[in-house]
Amino acid sequence: MLTRLRVKCWTNWPLNTKMLRLLRYYLPYKRLLTLAITCNILMSLFVVVSIPALLPFLQILFSDPNVGRASSPSNVENDTTGLQHQLDTFFEQLLISHGREGALLIVCGFLVLTFLGKNLFRYLSLYFLAPVRNGVVRDLRQKMLRKMLDLPLSFFSEERKGDLMSRFSADVQEVEWSIMGVMEALVREPIVITGSLAYMLWVSPSLTVFVFGLLLFSGFIIGGIGKSLKKQSGEAQSRLGTVMSLVEETLGGLRILKGFNAEQWQSDRFGKENDGYARAITRLSRRRDLASPLSEFLGIAIASVLLWYGAKQVFAGHITGPIFITFLYAFYSITEPAKAFSAATYSIRKGMGALERVEAVLDAPVAIRDADNALAVHDFKEKIEFKNVSFQYANAERGALENIQLEIQKGKIVALVGASGAGKSTMADLLPRFYDPTAGQILLDGKDLRDLRLHDLRALMGIVSQEAILFNDTVRNNIAFSTINATAQEVESAARAANAHEFIIHLPEGYNTNIGDRGSKLSGGQRQRLTIARALLKNPPILILDEATSALDSESEKLVQAALERLLENRTALVIAHRLSTVQHANEIIVLEGGRIAERGTHESLMRLSGYYRKLVELQAL
Repeated sequence: MLTRLRVKCWTNWPLNTKMLRLLRYYLPYKRLLTLAITCNILMSLFVVVSIPALLPFLQILFSDPNVGRASSPSNVENDTTGLQHQLDTFFEQLLISHGREGALLIVCGFLVLTFLGKNLFRYLSLYFLAPVRNGVVRDLRQKMLRKMLDLPLSFFSEERKGDLMSRFSADVQEVEWSIMGVMEALVREPIVITGSLAYMLWVSPSLTVFVFGLLLFSGFIIGGIGKSLKKQSGEAQSRLGTVMSLVEETLGGLRILKGFNAEQWQSDRFGKENDGYARAITRLSRRRDLASPLSEFLGIAIASVLLWYGAKQVFAGHITGPIFITFLYAFYSITEPAKAFSAATYSIRKGMGALERVEAVLDAPVAIRDADNALAVHDFKEKIEFKNVSFQYANAERGALENIQLEIQKGKIVALVGASGAGKSTMADLLPRFYDPTAGQILLDGKDLRDLRLHDLRALMGIVSQEAILFNDTVRNNIAFSTINATAQEVESAARAANAHEFIIHLPEGYNTNIGDRGSKLSGGQRQRLTIARALLKNPPILILDEATSALDSESEKLVQAALERLLENRTALVIAHRLSTVQHANEIIVLEGGRIAERGTHESLMRLSGYYRKLVELQAL
């Protein structure tokens, strides 16, 4: 029914600034959208035209065959209007010229053409709308991924992967259905409703006012259903994100879950969240699904009252039987669009809740970005300097680094050692600007990193992490993804230098073998050698090395260590050391404790101090 034909519709209905945010995603598809809107308008006009087109059929059907025209009582409400007189004259001439059966055939043909036009333009509107719907969804997903690539690592420490995946899938899907709702609610249904109401007012203003009062009454009843729909939609989508997070955790931790017989524990965790999501979506579905049956019941109730009241009008001679039947047809031409209009508003409310979750990512501030006048940098000439650098993670109780002073001269290897949580990884993350210092500066050849172009800065660096980060792609693409124009020979040379070529050529398809999710088809040593080959191919002047041998067996460690030695030749390197025996030849060893530099020097000088470093070395020697 007409659930939104009331004074409060504009404030309660989601056509506001949030709706305008959705509409802005249509802009790249203006031409297709214009065609879809045009077809929707034409379809709506054919629907409106089909209402009075039924009147001559009924007049001919119920006319006296011995009379040359369709008669109407003299006291019918609109019999005195000029338009009604012209219509009566037209049908009188039609009956005279073609006879009753001929006129009936012409009117039936006109009805067929009317409904043909209606359905043709309905199809064309959907035809033009399809690429708009799919294009907006594609654009949203592309923008979300692009934004996630731009967001700093600090953003993801506060978010769950599964929730972000849910925004990619379920939330974007809701936005797609909102697009359909917008087209119906803004273009098609209002024209049909307005045209039908106009015809009803023309036929019988008093009967229309009576019906309108009934519709407003039903509208107030149904209108309250959608008030909390948006809130419930947001809750349901959030719970789905938690469910997806647990699925992601389960898939990523299957080995540990099985090894510790923790399947039931994880199943119980998942079951609790899954039940919560089921309850939330059930409440949402019940509220949404109530609209249609309640509308239909109220529609039948109103129709019954209308039949009673309209029959009295016919009996009193205020309107004719054919006109009353077309009035009923116009009334039912309102009810279906009104129900669709109601369903569209519910869909839009859900879509607005989903869009808010999507835009929470799209509108997230990017703290790590280029300055307005960022400087280009293409080479590294002298040194890297940590100057009074301090850093504290968001919501952390204490700083991760405090007043760090350090110089790394070009061509030198500096090792960071210390217990877990001492700040080694934090220092390494500050160098490529994964984070910015909360105090102090990091200088590259005397220039603050924040004043340099981010892309140029990271182009000077290669990173080999303790965990081998690989992608579900071929060996070749995993080695060359950061060096797109690399030739097959260059890729092979890098693999040889990383001691990876020998195992690669024995894979089923050699360099074109897909290595699976995170390189799951390879051993730990093989995965690590691919990451070293990747760094060798990039050939960066600065290397950040989170020691890659700590989790390997002895044979793999020797192969990886030999590859690392080639990688470190003639490079400036910041090395995070877990096995202290691997950094004894570093130019300087920095010992971190509680975010501060506790000791510094060469291996020999630190051993002579008999301090914290020597204690760590002796503990590892046990």
